[in-house]
Amino acid sequence: MSCIISKTAKIGRSIKYGHNIVIADNVTIGDNVEIGHGVIIHEHVVIGENTKILDNAVLGKMPEKASMSTTTGTARKLPELTIGKAVTIGAGCVIYRGASIADIVFFGDLATVREDVTIGEGTIIGRGVTVENKVSVGKKTKIETNAYITAFSTVEDYCFIAPCVVFSNDNYLGRTEERKKHFRGPTIKTGARIGAGAVLLPGVVIEKDALVAAGSVVTKDVPARITVLGVPAKEWRPVPQEQLLEEQVYYEK
Repeated sequence: MSCIISKTAKIGRSIKYGHNIVIADNVTIGDNVEIGHGVIIHEHVVIGENTKILDNAVLGKMPEKASMSTTTGTARKLPELTIGKAVTIGAGCVIYRGASIADIVFFGDLATVREDVTIGEGTIIGRGVTVENKVSVGKKTKIETNAYITAFSTVEDYCFIAPCVVFSNDNYLGRTEERKKHFRGPTIKTGARIGAGAVLLPGVVIEKDALVAAGSVVTKDVPARITVLGVPAKEWRPVPQEQLLEEQVYYEK
């Protein structure tokens, strides 16, 4: 086993190590954590007990600003990356410093989470999902494979985001300085569901328990408990009573 572990790292009991691990300065790891092969844990990362980190994950990465980036801030001191208890971090995941991950969150392989992101308890982030900076994701939400959650978005509790959904935050498509005043991602309220391959335009609000059908392009706000579909998406019918969040056995107010 070839590992580089800083003398300033605080390591709990009963840790399982793979090969070729790097644990940098000022890292704190709780008891009963499993660390796979090739994992890199940068400075100022706190990991809760009973967490599993699979092969080649990178935790605490600092953001690099591209010359034309408008959503990554200038160099600043980010808070530590905090990862709660019993979290599973899939192979090849990258989670940036400055994110905050609650207990029992699950990350599929190759997911990426940027700085200034919060993810609530029991949420699932699927394989290949990208969560950009300045995003809030609530508890017990599911974001499925290859979904793209753009910067400045909000996803509340008990939401469902199907595979390959795309959020957008720039109505100017990268042109003019005026756009920088108006960046805003979608807001998905508690219990709302977004079907596979849907596209959500900047600033739209999907109200509580609303449903966006697969392949729709949402250009305006969606009322609570209403199904919309089409390009552009239009109101179709109310969400059936048996599908409402309040009718589900797992729902906790």
